[in-house]
Amino acid sequence: MFKISTLNNISVTGLDRLPRDHYEIASELPNPDAVLLRSYKMHDWDIPTTLKAIGRAGAGVNNIPLDKMSEKGIPVFNAPGANANAVKELVLTGMLLSARNICAGWEFARNLQGDDAEITKQVEAGKSGFSGFELPGRTLGVVGLGAIGIKIANTAIALGMKVIGFDPKITVGSAWKLSHQVEQASSVDDLLSNSDFITFHVPLVDGTKDMVNAIRLANMRDNVTILNFSREGIVNDEAMAAALESGKAHAYVCDFPSNLLKNHPKVITLPHLGASTVEAEDNCAIMVAEQVKDYLENGNITHSVNFPKIRMKREAGQSRLTVAHNNIPTILSQITNAFADAQININDMLNKSRDDVAYTILDTDEALAEGLVSTVEQIEGVLKVRALS
Repeated sequence: MFKISTLNNISVTGLDRLPRDHYEIASELPNPDAVLLRSYKMHDWDIPTTLKAIGRAGAGVNNIPLDKMSEKGIPVFNAPGANANAVKELVLTGMLLSARNICAGWEFARNLQGDDAEITKQVEAGKSGFSGFELPGRTLGVVGLGAIGIKIANTAIALGMKVIGFDPKITVGSAWKLSHQVEQASSVDDLLSNSDFITFHVPLVDGTKDMVNAIRLANMRDNVTILNFSREGIVNDEAMAAALESGKAHAYVCDFPSNLLKNHPKVITLPHLGASTVEAEDNCAIMVAEQVKDYLENGNITHSVNFPKIRMKREAGQSRLTVAHNNIPTILSQITNAFADAQININDMLNKSRDDVAYTILDTDEALAEGLVSTVEQIEGVLKVRALS
């Protein structure tokens, strides 16, 4: 019986992928084998010695101490692309709201006074102040061409926009999904200086913090609209507010309210709604539940942000040993020597690495003696050993 602790509310549709005859699931569960969460901040969380895996029902993992988990041999899974359509729809909504001045116009209409004839008169007198523009022919710059960025870029092309994209780490799979009409920018600055709308879909790391700053805003097109449904901190709020005040920027649409931005007439701030749809929450929960299940039961790793992707078919009746370890020389020979010393034959073996972390799966027809597990655990550089019968 595996014990799963949920640190946030997780979609029941996802939890149903964990059969209750093999999984105990609760919000406060001591000594869990795995944790499922959404936005819970884990940096000050006490990590139980029983913990084997973490599943983030979403894409971003800034709320999880990845280095600490890697040091303990704990893979962190996420759900890339599961919320892509939800975020895409919100970005497109933000573009339309800002282009047509919908929010300001709605506020104006809500505050009209007088009888209907007077309101009609005020509408005719005031509507010119909310005149907007259309999207076809405008240029959208997409920074980050993962699952979300690709959907946005392709939809914008379908709407008649010109699209330029930048992603130095775009995968072959992502490139195949991207419309051939999307132009490649040579750099972030090339994209920023040639776009009417700019949307960001990158993680918050040292290289992306304050990616939009005063210097870059000065080099952008006049009346540029910035959209940030990625992470707070990618756009410098003070620089953005100054650009709006000076008239350099037309609008800023983001998912991260602050005292500086929330009442600004040219800013649309939303309460972190990017993935807040029933469908996205279900998709994210299903994806991480299945990943955690496969890891706990079979030791396979898919969509981990700190461990390599590795999957090996299991044959009925075989025992499996999984070893998370540092990516250093001679450690594989020490592991296989431990099998030899225990006179256990290895039928199949697979090893993968990612940066400083490596992971090895070993299958055998024989039962894994407790002594073997203990011996492997004592090898210098080994982080976590699991025996799967």
